[in-house]
Amino acid sequence: MPRVSSSPTVTESATANVRWPQLYLGLSITTLATLMLELTLTRLFSVVFYYHLVFLAISVALFGLGAGGVFSYVIAARRGNLFAKLGAMSMANGLVVVAALWFILSRSDNLGTGTLAVVYIASALPFFFAGAVTSLAISEAIDRVDRAYFFDLAGAAAGCLVLIPFLDVFGGPNTMIAAAVFYGVAAAIWFNLAGSARRRAAAVALSLLLVGLMVVNFKSHLLDVRYAKGQRLPPERFVAWNSFSRVGVHFQGIWSIVIDADAATGIASFDWDHLTDAERFKLTHEGPGVPYLVRPGAKTLILGAGGGYDVARALASGSRDITGVEINPIIARTIMRDKFLAESHGLYLRPEVHVVVEDGRSFVRRTTEKYQVLQATLVDTWASTAAGAFALSENNLYTTDAFADYLGHLTDDGILAFTRWGLDPPRESLRLISLAIDALHRFGENEPWRNVMVIRADAANLNGWGAQDTVLISRHPFSADDISRLRGEIGSTPMQMLYTPGDAPSNPFGQLLRSADPAAFYASYRYNVEPVSDDRPFFFYTVQPRDIRNFLSTASTSNADYKINRAVPLLFSVLAVSAGATALILLLPRALLGAAIPKQNRVIAFLMYFLCLGAGYILIQLALIQKFVLLLGHPTYALTVIVFSMLIASGAGSYFSSRVIAGDDRRLSGVLIAIAVLVTALAYAAAPLASAAAAWPGIAKMAITAVAIFPAAFFMGMPFPTGLRRLERHYAPAVRWAWSLNAAASVLGSAMAVVLGIYLGLRATLLIGAGLYGIALLLVVLTRRDSR
Repeated sequence: MPRVSSSPTVTESATANVRWPQLYLGLSITTLATLMLELTLTRLFSVVFYYHLVFLAISVALFGLGAGGVFSYVIAARRGNLFAKLGAMSMANGLVVVAALWFILSRSDNLGTGTLAVVYIASALPFFFAGAVTSLAISEAIDRVDRAYFFDLAGAAAGCLVLIPFLDVFGGPNTMIAAAVFYGVAAAIWFNLAGSARRRAAAVALSLLLVGLMVVNFKSHLLDVRYAKGQRLPPERFVAWNSFSRVGVHFQGIWSIVIDADAATGIASFDWDHLTDAERFKLTHEGPGVPYLVRPGAKTLILGAGGGYDVARALASGSRDITGVEINPIIARTIMRDKFLAESHGLYLRPEVHVVVEDGRSFVRRTTEKYQVLQATLVDTWASTAAGAFALSENNLYTTDAFADYLGHLTDDGILAFTRWGLDPPRESLRLISLAIDALHRFGENEPWRNVMVIRADAANLNGWGAQDTVLISRHPFSADDISRLRGEIGSTPMQMLYTPGDAPSNPFGQLLRSADPAAFYASYRYNVEPVSDDRPFFFYTVQPRDIRNFLSTASTSNADYKINRAVPLLFSVLAVSAGATALILLLPRALLGAAIPKQNRVIAFLMYFLCLGAGYILIQLALIQKFVLLLGHPTYALTVIVFSMLIASGAGSYFSSRVIAGDDRRLSGVLIAIAVLVTALAYAAAPLASAAAAWPGIAKMAITAVAIFPAAFFMGMPFPTGLRRLERHYAPAVRWAWSLNAAASVLGSAMAVVLGIYLGLRATLLIGAGLYGIALLLVVLTRRDSR
């Protein structure tokens, strides 16, 4: 939630002589660095830890900023020049950022709750200093708070804009050092305002030293990712970063492309001018090759082309029209068409192969082509192909809405071929069946058992890491010839036919497909394999909430299922750490300032107003980020566009808040009603908007996203500064509690947003956020007498 500090007593401040442009510039650079730091942490957390924890960076930032804002009261009470204090804290922050970077990169153990808490606190320290600096700078400009707060949010928005080019050019660790450089530049501005030439020179020197560290680190990688997910990385021949991934290439039997130190895709190294019969047989007679046994020479669309193994399978079957969609340009262009061109034998330059750099689902929604085979093999997470290491949400490739899109782009004899990990009992592969049933019903196929075949490869790994289950879904029922052809082809291989049309329901696949009541099957099944939609795109989380304790105590740590579903208990660990951080923020006013919660009933009631604003804002922001992933094509793009747009809009709302509301509770009530209505409209309009704009260019999608959320975000920038003025006018000592409660609610809300998204859905999360603004309205009405 955008926050405006109350006005702590500042000693030796000369407001009348302040050079306001310099104050605004120092404030803007501080918030620019802070947003850069926050978003860079989402990248580093995804690489060093797990993508499940990426959203934790937002909680860390909010905790640090909130705690720093409360601590600013202590700093303000100490003697000394205000701007000298700001300069000292900014210089210290430049060093703290580098120390935090070293700490994160040096974690070589698995991430338990204890380690998670230490990482949380260490990562929050830079935000603690930034929160104190921002709070004090805004409090100095309390008479110009509208302008100051505008520059606060404008600087943060600029941080969103510069993040992507910095990550693309310099990589994650160096982008974090760049944030430290900006803190050094801000320190020089603060010391200039303090009239201290010697300290200003020291700040400039620190900034130059940090720039030098960036240059040295860019060449020698002193501070770099060496440990990830508790394991030391193997020697890598090639490493590159962009705004949504770290990509490395190493050799372990084959050349392997690794995304975020976890998701792997092998480089298909076949000499197509001398392809042997044995190589051709192996490519087409292994799990992901089976669709080409049913449809040899098919016109093919491959989602998550990665290092090209699925492309190679299609080529080996005789396909002459292959479109591969790969979201990561480092893989599709830099690796496959440049750095490892020889190793891939020019696979992506062959005339039969057309590679598109785009999100797979977005491509499907905009293309008018139809295909005989549409394939996705282990796409996502640590997959053999790489449609992206995801950030704040699941990818939208595996939903009922997605499967309906895919079926709509098949020819009459077309088939979908999806390969996921096979375990006993089945989870991911069985959930594919539930998605298929729902999507087929939409196309009038009311006997889905006739449209599905399931083949298992590597069954020896069933109780280990996992077998590979390939699910074939036909646009129209499979023919007897299709079934007999596949049975004949795989008869000489170790693969198993788990289900073909007409089979008795002897396993969970047949039982679900032939069930007269799928809902009853889902309710009784050990794992959660119900179909998921775009509103709840959490395909991979199959552990039932009631079974989390049992899962932790009995699940094997050596299979794919554990690695995926550990995200759920880890999420609750994050909730526990966030709750602890929330409690700490709430204790700070009493511990640092000796300030007790006000006893007046109406003051306490109105303080709950700030609790609603903090939780409501962050719930809405994170739900919108996840909701607009489908339109924008990748979580990092959604994160950047949504945060940037909301900062600009909320900053404008804060700037105009005193003119629009003018201290009138009736106008404040109208603003809160407008927020609730506009957010509710977004909750229902986001999906139709994503469908309508599916074929638009990327820049147009970003523009329509910004336009769609601007009205709600504009009004969302008004209630907090207005509420602070209202509270300060009638009970000034309670302002510090307003700040603390707002920060605490934001911290806990950031974790709750993901929990609500998983278990209730993104639309419900948005509606809950809107409801919190409705409760804030009720609190304004109940305490209206105090504001007259």
